Amino acid sequence: MTRPGVLVTGGARRIGASISRRFGQAGWHVVIHCCHSWGDAQALADELPSAEVIRCNLADGDAALSMIADLAGRLEDWRALVNSASVFRPDDVMALDVGIEWEAMQVNAVTPAMMSQAYLRRARSEAGRRVIQVTDQKLANPNPDFFSYTLSKHALAATIPMLAMAADPADRIYGLAPGAILASHEQSEDQAEATHRLNLLGRRTGAEEVADAAFFLAAGPLASGQTLFVDSGQHLLAQPRDVMYLAEKEDSAR
Repeated sequence: MTRPGVLVTGGARRIGASISRRFGQAGWHVVIHCCHSWGDAQALADELPSAEVIRCNLADGDAALSMIADLAGRLEDWRALVNSASVFRPDDVMALDVGIEWEAMQVNAVTPAMMSQAYLRRARSEAGRRVIQVTDQKLANPNPDFFSYTLSKHALAATIPMLAMAADPADRIYGLAPGAILASHEQSEDQAEATHRLNLLGRRTGAEEVADAAFFLAAGPLASGQTLFVDSGQHLLAQPRDVMYLAEKEDSAR
């Protein structure tokens, strides 16, 4: 294997799929992680010059560590880990649902942290290794909606400066914080179009922009420990609710 390798968790669908395509088009060997989307993952792998699919439930930390160990043992130039997979379930800021909270913290924060540690210990790359934690613009623009999800993304974001301080100088740890990009839950495309323009630029940010940012972080010269926001300025606003609900409120007021 002479190509640089990248593992993209949740790499079969949505933003993860765009990230997988971007690396594949640049000539990297893409390991597309999935849990339930095997068909989508395999179809995407078939499109790319060099790709494979690996299945793992990130709620199972031991299985995730075994996945890292397997890849570290056979990828000669494993240059990047993109922790993109996440669960995004609505819950009440005033009534914590323990099940939703546990799943969000495990899948979105604990397992990615463990995977990052194992990757930095075991993966081989003479060019240096890159960890990219996909967080959310909600870090800078919080609201009460999707409580457990938001907590988990704050926990994931906390790994970035700490890992950057402890990592080998040749390695770099980054955050990538998208805004509202794709339709969520039961949104129609028309609703998503209106929702995703609620930012400073009044434009819809594309998944390809997030993918370009991920590739820049993996291949570019940015100093370790930084986070890129790709959200058309949404994180610079103060929004009282998730934009999905703000758009619904505007529709009902008309």
